Amino acid sequence: MTEVLGDFIRALRAADVRVSTSESIDAGKVLDFVGFGDRTMLRDGLGQVLAKSEYEKEAFRDTFDRFFAFDQFKSKGKGETSEGEDGEESGEQSDSEGGEGEGEGSQSGQPGGSPGQGGGEREREGDPAGEGAPMAHDLVEMLESGDQAALQMALAEAARQAQLNRIRLFTQRGMYVRRMMEIMGLDGVQNEIERREDNGEQGRADDLRGLRDQLRGDVRDYVEKQLEIFTANAGRQLREEVLSQVRLSNIDMSDMKVMRTLVAKMAKRLVALHSRRKKVDRRGQLDVRKTIRANVEFDGLMFHTIWKQKKVDRPKVIAICDVSGSVAQVARFLLMFLYSVQEVLPRVRSFAFSGQLGETTEMFDKTAKIEDAITNALREHGGGSTDYGQAFVDFENLAMDDVDHRTTVLILGDARSNYSDPRGDILKKIHARARRVIWLNPEGKSMWNSGDSEMKRLQPYCDTAVTCASLKDLERVVSEVLRHAK
Repeated sequence: MTEVLGDFIRALRAADVRVSTSESIDAGKVLDFVGFGDRTMLRDGLGQVLAKSEYEKEAFRDTFDRFFAFDQFKSKGKGETSEGEDGEESGEQSDSEGGEGEGEGSQSGQPGGSPGQGGGEREREGDPAGEGAPMAHDLVEMLESGDQAALQMALAEAARQAQLNRIRLFTQRGMYVRRMMEIMGLDGVQNEIERREDNGEQGRADDLRGLRDQLRGDVRDYVEKQLEIFTANAGRQLREEVLSQVRLSNIDMSDMKVMRTLVAKMAKRLVALHSRRKKVDRRGQLDVRKTIRANVEFDGLMFHTIWKQKKVDRPKVIAICDVSGSVAQVARFLLMFLYSVQEVLPRVRSFAFSGQLGETTEMFDKTAKIEDAITNALREHGGGSTDYGQAFVDFENLAMDDVDHRTTVLILGDARSNYSDPRGDILKKIHARARRVIWLNPEGKSMWNSGDSEMKRLQPYCDTAVTCASLKDLERVVSEVLRHAK
C-alpha cells in the first residue's frame, strides 16, 4: 500500500502538484482509513490532503482517473467472449478490436496504483523469488480463456517487478515492454507455439501467436501510458534545467516567458529558505526577566516564555547595472531577482548606465509589472557608449552618502570602459564605506583583462568578483546576499 501511494504521489508531482512530506504522511493515513474499496471515497479523501489550489485539484482529478483505472483488457475480453469457443474466430475478433481495446486499456494508471497490484504484493509477502508471478502455462491459459482479471493482475505484477514507475524516457519503452513480457511468461508462450507447430496443430499455433502479439500491443500501450503519467512535465522541467545553466546572453526571446517563470520559482525558493532561517535565529535564549514579569499573574508558573529578540540587520542592497550590449540581458534578470525577493530584502536601490548613470528604483515602485519596469529602465539608460568612469562619478553624486556599513553593493558589468579612465578611486571609496562590494562579470575570467577590460584595476576594491553568466550563477549570488541578511 505504501508503494502504491508513493507511485501516485510521484505521478502527482510530475503533473505539477506540489506534495510535501507531511502531506504524504496524511495521505497514508487517509489510505489506511478508506482503503481501495470505494473509488469515490478514496479520490475525495486523498484530494483533501494532496490538492490545494484549483489548478492542483484539476490536475489531481485527471491524474487520479488515469492512475487508478482497471479496464486494461476490458473491450478485448468482450470481443473474445462473444465469439464463444471458436479459437480461430476469437483470435481474429481480438485482432480486429485490439486497437480500440488497447486504447482503453492504456488509460490504466501505474500498475501499483490498482488494487490488483496492492493485493499481489500482500499475497506475495515472503516470496522474494517472485514465485507468485504467473508461469508460462498460466499465461497461455489466461490468453486463450480471455481471463481479464487474471491478465490485469499479471500485467500489474510484471510492471511492479520491472519497476515501470521509474520510466523517464521514450527510448526506454521497448526495454520495459520486453522486460514485462518476459516476466509474464513470453518464453513459455513461444515454446508452446513451437510445440503446437511440431505436432501439426498449425491453426492453434497461429491463434496463440495472434494472442501473443495482441498482448504485446497491450503491454506497449500500458507502458506508453505510464510514460505519459510519470513524465507529464518532464520536457518542460528539462527545458527549465537547461535554460537555468545557459549563458543569459544566448537566451532567445521566445524563451523569455519560461525564464520569467524560472526566476519566480528560484526567488520563491530563496525567500522560503532565508525567511525560515531568520525565524529560527529569533529564538534560542530565554529572556528571564520578561518571562517572570509576564507570568506574575500565574504565581510564577511559566505559562508564557519570552525569548530575547535578536535584531535582524537586513542589508541595504544597491545594484549598479551596466545595461549596454549583451550585458543588458544579465542585468534584466538580476533586477528581476532582486525585486522578486523583497520580502526578505526590502531595501533595494537600482542604478543603470551605459554612459551616464541614473536611478531606476522608482520605476519598480510605480510600475505594476516588473517586466515593463525592466524594459523601461533598459530603454532609458541603455544604448550609449559604455563609460564606467562617468557612471561612478554619477553614483558618487547621487548615492555615495547613503552607502554605509549595512550596504551591499552589487556591480554588474564586464568592466569594458572603451579605454576611458574607470575611476577606480571612486570604487575604492565605495568599498571603504560599504559592508561588501560584489562584482558580477558575465565574461569568463580568461577574458577579464583582455582588450579594454579594466577588471585588473577595479578588482582590488571588491570583496568578491565572480563570473555570473547564467540564472544558476545569479541565484547563487542572491542567495549569498540573503545569507548575510542577519
